Amino acid sequence: MLQLNLLGEQRLTEAGADVGAGKIRALELLAYLVLHPDRLVARLVVAGTFWPESTDAQALTNLRRELHNLRSLLGGPRGLRAAGGAIGWVPDAAVRIDVQDFVAGNDAARSAADRADAPAFLRHASSALASYRGELMPGSYADWVGPLRESLQGSCSALCTRATTAWLVAGQAERALEPAVQGIRVSPLSEKAYRDLIRVQLALGEHAAAMHSYHSCCQMLERELGVGPEKDTLALVADLPGERTDSPRAGRLEIPIGRAREMAGLHADWEGAAGGRNSVALLTGGPGVGKTHVAEHLAAWAAARGALVARARCFEGGESIALAPVAAWLQTSELSPVLRGLPARIQRDVRRLLPELGGNPPPQPPATADATRAMVDAWQRFGYFESLARGISAAGRPTLLVLDDLQWCDSETAAWVSFLFAGAYAPRLMLVATMRTGSQHPSAAVRAMLASLQRLGLLHEIPVAPLDEADTGALAGTLDGGPVGAGRARMLRTATGGYPLFIIQAARIDAGGAPGEHQELGAVLVRRIATLGRAARVVANVVAANGRETGMQMLGAATDLASSDLVEAVDELWSLGILVPVRSGYYFAHRLLADATYRLLTPAQRWLLHRRIAETLEELHGGDPDAVAARLAEQHALASNPARALHFRMRAGAVAVGVFANATALDSYRQALAIVGAMDSGGVRDAAELDVRRAMSPPLTALHGYSCAELLDNLERSVVLAEGLGRPDVLAASLVGLFCGRYVQGRIGEAYDVGQRALELGVGDGALVAQGHFAVAGAALALGRPAEAIEHFASCYTVVTPGYSTVLGTRIEIHARAWAAHAHWLAGDRAGARRLATEALERSVAAAHPYTRAVALAYVALLHQLDSDAEGLQRVVKELTTLCRRYDIAYYGQWAEIFTGWSTGGDPGIRGIRAALRTLTSQDALVRMPYWHSLLADALARDHQRDAALAELHTALALAHERREICWVGQLDRQRELLGQMGERPANGRPPSVVVTTTNHDPPGSTS
Repeated sequence: MLQLNLLGEQRLTEAGADVGAGKIRALELLAYLVLHPDRLVARLVVAGTFWPESTDAQALTNLRRELHNLRSLLGGPRGLRAAGGAIGWVPDAAVRIDVQDFVAGNDAARSAADRADAPAFLRHASSALASYRGELMPGSYADWVGPLRESLQGSCSALCTRATTAWLVAGQAERALEPAVQGIRVSPLSEKAYRDLIRVQLALGEHAAAMHSYHSCCQMLERELGVGPEKDTLALVADLPGERTDSPRAGRLEIPIGRAREMAGLHADWEGAAGGRNSVALLTGGPGVGKTHVAEHLAAWAAARGALVARARCFEGGESIALAPVAAWLQTSELSPVLRGLPARIQRDVRRLLPELGGNPPPQPPATADATRAMVDAWQRFGYFESLARGISAAGRPTLLVLDDLQWCDSETAAWVSFLFAGAYAPRLMLVATMRTGSQHPSAAVRAMLASLQRLGLLHEIPVAPLDEADTGALAGTLDGGPVGAGRARMLRTATGGYPLFIIQAARIDAGGAPGEHQELGAVLVRRIATLGRAARVVANVVAANGRETGMQMLGAATDLASSDLVEAVDELWSLGILVPVRSGYYFAHRLLADATYRLLTPAQRWLLHRRIAETLEELHGGDPDAVAARLAEQHALASNPARALHFRMRAGAVAVGVFANATALDSYRQALAIVGAMDSGGVRDAAELDVRRAMSPPLTALHGYSCAELLDNLERSVVLAEGLGRPDVLAASLVGLFCGRYVQGRIGEAYDVGQRALELGVGDGALVAQGHFAVAGAALALGRPAEAIEHFASCYTVVTPGYSTVLGTRIEIHARAWAAHAHWLAGDRAGARRLATEALERSVAAAHPYTRAVALAYVALLHQLDSDAEGLQRVVKELTTLCRRYDIAYYGQWAEIFTGWSTGGDPGIRGIRAALRTLTSQDALVRMPYWHSLLADALARDHQRDAALAELHTALALAHERREICWVGQLDRQRELLGQMGERPANGRPPSVVVTTTNHDPPGSTS
């Protein structure tokens, strides 16, 4: 049976398989017909609806094509009906449609309600609501879709309310919770839907949850509509602890005081983004100057114009949690249901970040995966970033992303934002970010992101300055309930520096006691926190120590307050504008308020709070601590529990590797090393350090390459530790990594010795034996011993079971074949070289592993150059370049640049080669430098720069002897001889190539 889903997605499946992939127009046509059942529509009308800008003849031609595609999808005519120049849909039992399921269930529920048959109503309502998985045809904004979408949404919203009420009447409040929550998802701007949820939570006795829903409702009304709650809502929560007021913070849609200039710039940016010109606005200024308030105003203004608004904030120390802001954006109520309609691959990737999205198959838990595969899986980062970008654009509407406190943004989110705006993934997109200036310096990753956006011409920085005296008075007047005199305005401006946060807090306490010096602004906030009641202080202390949004369960467990006292305390903090609701919890309205609260705590109080928070987190997330591993590590460290902190630092690193966030993983492992460094000397400490260093090496390699100094230091230390602890397996693996680094650095003799030692230790472990042979072979070849290299390379692909090397990051039998081709060529076996090159390329296609493919292409490109196969070289380098750019493969990308420059020749080619050589040198990747310089010499010679070419050859020969890279010496000598004999420009005007290949000299059977 075919299943057509149009609610929350657009997909046609059969037995779980997506049969409509790539047939978007045919699916839209099917949707149009099934949503107008039992009705024939003239073909010309349908054609004009779908192709309004085409001529009638062309539109009808397009319609015939899509009808053909549709019949193919359906496997025949099935429900399609055609007569008299019209087409329509007749319900067919062989095609199940979720819209029809919802409509039928809703009709049956209404009929049961009319009969006062409560059990039947609830049965049919539950079935109908289960069918409604999201709005109709998300991402489609065709004129005919809108009215149908609104009608279905209204029907579902009304059904949620009726079902909630019916379950409450039946005395089953726990069953009422699901339709109440769904009601808010369906109508996120409906105050009535929030009232339904509050009623259910009150019936369940969950007063804290009801208070949070009330606060969230007020925040929604304030942000999106600029109004306060209705009297019915206030009456509903009147019996909860705390005081209710009418419209506590209404009027947010008005231009903020003193911000007309900033808002004019933001409005212009948004209008451009909504029209298809993506943009990024960066609001900068000191802490408390009002950047967040300005960004929130833009969000409310854009939402009122139909934008999808997604909010996130960065937290100090948040670099340990990769992509947390992206996760927050994807969890937006209007967006998260749409994600379930994305293709399976994208859903699978998004579920790595949001496991709660559900679906099948579930993602592999990151911490239980093999964290040593960071190098093997690094290439997947591109596809993962792409899936997250597709997720952000899934709603198909103009989208505004809000990111607060960019200065604390994690490196992965910064990289992803650059990726998002550099590609064509989300048209009609704007990011507005706030960033502190002054003592807060953004990370290198954030600076790189801003530079990238600047190069793309997308970045618009908008400084937010303190308010002047007049605006300070005006802002204070909104809090005092009337005009503020010039003297009080002047005093407030002097005391607060014109920073709105301090103006508001100072105006709410005794203004005469406000500080008189700008440097003492923090005292205003400290005094503000000190005026809180005891229970409110307790709650504020927990949120401050937690350092991020804090749920009611956490507050209840960590404060030991009675439920009524907790609700009253939270409401007091919310009413005073100190805490604001954030998804399922609360956080401070401004980070400076959190800092002020934390400063008031004694060291003993801090220790106790961090211990309680850590224990509560472990209890709440006992079944899946990975989601909060970084937070647990931080809290245990602050609670002076290094053993648990170390455990969770390691888990957090593995979680980061699981989402290809190698920079974040390294941050976690470095902090783990710091914990180990404070341990007492001995075997336990050494074993812990070895575990950390083993985990560090793969992400270090993936990020910085084999010759990274930190990686090599890490491997050297791992070797020492593994020797001392009697761990030959770890020792052998560390030696293979050390070989890679020494070889790439051009330290060939050391590399050979390390490879020999690794081979001796790998006995009994097939994978380690293969990698040992690989190391010896590579170094032996560079030393000018191709026969020895051939023997060891062969052991990698004839003896050992094929598999990945977690050190190299490639399938070793493919990598070995590609490199062995050079050994055969240097030994005079051109046929063998070509056979191995062909095998390597064929196997790399079958492996479907882009990094292995890139490595094979790079080595085969070098072979083509040696063999004077210009056509083969050009073909291979073209694919290599594409792969390296797509997956950000740096080292082999420089090979491609050199080969491209050599093939191009002339000044552009020479400059390309020199640029690539500079990059390799900066990476300390000095192996093959004699060969690369020989190619540069040839390009110079062909450009009539004989002296410069000779100088490059002298450099190449000196490097070959200095680093014992003997394999190139014979060729370099012959090349220098040819260049010395080269006379004046020949008659054809082009000097001959002076790179020695098998076409102009005898096969170099002995290069040593």
